[in-house]
Amino acid sequence: MHRRSFLAGSAAVLAACRDAQADTVKVRIGVGGKPLLYYLPLTVAERKGYFAEEGVEAEISDFGGGARSLQALVGGSVDVVTGAYEHTIRMQAKGQDVRAVCELGRLPAIVIAVRKDLAGTVKSVADFKGRKVGATAPGSSTALAVQFAMIKAGLKATDAPLIGIGGGAGAVAAIKRGEIDAIAHLDPVIAKLEADGDIQVLVDTRTEAGTRALFGGPNPAAVVYTKQDWIEHHPAAMQRVVNAFAKALKWLATASPEAIADLVPAAYQFGDRALYVQAVGKSLESYSRTGIPTQEGMTSVLDLVRTLDAEMQSAQIDLSTTFDDRFIKRAMG
Repeated sequence: MHRRSFLAGSAAVLAACRDAQADTVKVRIGVGGKPLLYYLPLTVAERKGYFAEEGVEAEISDFGGGARSLQALVGGSVDVVTGAYEHTIRMQAKGQDVRAVCELGRLPAIVIAVRKDLAGTVKSVADFKGRKVGATAPGSSTALAVQFAMIKAGLKATDAPLIGIGGGAGAVAAIKRGEIDAIAHLDPVIAKLEADGDIQVLVDTRTEAGTRALFGGPNPAAVVYTKQDWIEHHPAAMQRVVNAFAKALKWLATASPEAIADLVPAAYQFGDRALYVQAVGKSLESYSRTGIPTQEGMTSVLDLVRTLDAEMQSAQIDLSTTFDDRFIKRAMG
């Protein structure tokens, strides 16, 4: 009798374990510079336990640059990417159905700056010809922003060599060592270089005014994107992932810079918490409030891509298929 009860109990426990396992889905997420404030909603979702709450086992891989994250998605080594919205447009032009499902950043928050000792001769982006410019990675949103700024200033996108410097301490070191003349980057890298007096800011898209000054309108930045066939085969997992990011955006909408600094890993703060708090304060305006980009913003990004890439000028792009808003609408309720 006792043996039958034990076996029945064991079977129930095993069934419960199987159910629990079935209720957790593993999702591989790629990111291009996780410590950057551009991707803060990802870190919030991870550190606040929102992925776990939604039954998502998030395996996060940091590739150091957005273009590399996209390559990982296309190659199949990640399922979902937190990266620049413009990648969805480029992929559509190449016949690959990659769609965003949640806007994380409504402003790029990219800063273009020159090394302080060159500020006397390099007074604007128009003076970048022949200068070495550092960006997170060639083809990433930071690289595209500086190329767009150069074209707008009357130069060609190829007039200054772009050098990939990654997203962390190596980017700071590249300026300090004089390996690059100018930089297109994000906080906290920019905040650190500003505080140390190493750079002179020329373009600042951390604010709506600065974004409009460069792009002529709003310019959605970081999004969550994936392949359409992954959405079709994993709709429940997609909803869970978006739910976690929606919780992160809602938390960020009311969180103080101090609370954010308390949440993120100390390594993200370059050993200077006060500076990090200051950087967060400057970037809070850039995060999405709704998780959905505006039509004006999506059109602005399309214009940017077409300006930079001659092949894109004749490409037929349907912006409505670059963003699937079903999941974020449910998540935001």
